[in-house]
Amino acid sequence: MLQKVSDLLLNSKKNRILFFSFLAILIFLISRKNGIFWDNVLFSSKIGSHLYNNSLFNWILPDNLDAAHPPTFGFLLAIFWKIFGVNLFSSHLLMVPFTIGFFYQIFKFVNYFLKSNLQSLFAFLLIIVDPTLSAQFVLISPEIIQLFFFFFAINSILYRNNTLKIIALFFLSIISIRSMMLCFGVFLFDIINRYNNKESVITKKLLLSYFIGSIPAFSFLIAHYLTKGWLYSHDNSPWKSNHEIITLGSFLKNCIVLVHRYLDFGRVFIIIFIIVGLVSYGKKFFKSKKNKQLILILITSILAIVIASLSFTNPIGHRYFIVSYICFTLLAFIILNSFYPKKRIIYSLLFIGLLTGNLWIYPKKISQGWDATLAHIPYYNLRLTAIDYLDKNNIPIKEVATFFPNITSLHNIDLNNDKRTFATFNNKNNYVFYSNIYNLSDEELDILDKNYSILKEFDNFNITITIYTLNKK
Repeated sequence: MLQKVSDLLLNSKKNRILFFSFLAILIFLISRKNGIFWDNVLFSSKIGSHLYNNSLFNWILPDNLDAAHPPTFGFLLAIFWKIFGVNLFSSHLLMVPFTIGFFYQIFKFVNYFLKSNLQSLFAFLLIIVDPTLSAQFVLISPEIIQLFFFFFAINSILYRNNTLKIIALFFLSIISIRSMMLCFGVFLFDIINRYNNKESVITKKLLLSYFIGSIPAFSFLIAHYLTKGWLYSHDNSPWKSNHEIITLGSFLKNCIVLVHRYLDFGRVFIIIFIIVGLVSYGKKFFKSKKNKQLILILITSILAIVIASLSFTNPIGHRYFIVSYICFTLLAFIILNSFYPKKRIIYSLLFIGLLTGNLWIYPKKISQGWDATLAHIPYYNLRLTAIDYLDKNNIPIKEVATFFPNITSLHNIDLNNDKRTFATFNNKNNYVFYSNIYNLSDEELDILDKNYSILKEFDNFNITITIYTLNKK
């Protein structure tokens, strides 16, 4: 029965596109009212609004918006806003074709390593249930776009289509600094894969493909440097503290954080299963050429990102490593499918382990990657309800302090042309708008507990928003 269903859905290119379109549209309908979240406020609304209100093609941004990344995503949003209007609906609509493309490329990637559509479907579902990946589907974010082009490029190598590889690299190279690092990962995989296949490693055709594919990246970087005089950071950059080379102690701390990112939100079950599986069946596993290719993709794809993450003070985001999360999950599925008799039971446990990773909520004094889990979903409606409460009780927004990612104009989150902005927290504000997703420091939390009283509290599932009022002396 399941085999017939999988063949019906996935046995032709047309059916696959229809199936993945259905999934993408369903996600769009569910998430279309979600406000812009986390640091996407910069890359989406702020940069998009700047290009929309000035010139779509002036990609050299003012310093307060210039985090060194190409403003590609803001550019795409601005185009959609010109056509469909500046609102959340049109912004989420932009994500639909890239989500469809990502689903298609992921299934094609999985299908390369597995024997049947049914196996590929179950592997596909296990991959997309990862909390960090699934969270990206409901965000207005460039993440899915660069994941789409990355796997487009990798599939072009696996299926030996040089023209499509050039097209994929051409667009992948201009999304962000991290997407440029992913381009390097594609190149590294390509040359090592050719070596392993006993092919000529460096050829004119290979070099030409990467030269053409990197033209957008180098064009932007050169233009940026000639105009600004810097590439990645400068003394007056708002993000200067994130771009400094770290000490040995901080490096070791970053290593621990990196390991945590791979184990967080239920991925610990995937990693443990892989370790046990490779210890038990490693010799058999590595007899397969395709399995070796998967390991190679896992390592090479994010090598540059890992090195950069460990070497600088920039916070290490969960989403930076989604490519390797996907490879790890596929690796776990291949081990399960190849060597274990009780496939359904183990698959169910791994699936539930990842799905319930969205329920992992840390104590409020431990920071959490809220943009990397579906646990944050209730926040959107709670935030609007809390703002409505402030309005109904005649509490001016400008007199209410708040924190990242809410410390911006209402328009930058809701795209509703409401330019009111919350105040910055200074320990003396009469009102404070707080949520447990704000990752406050211990000192800030202690000040709220000691100097403020709860005026109103809103909660849904594991998310809370609290309106505090300053205690009178």
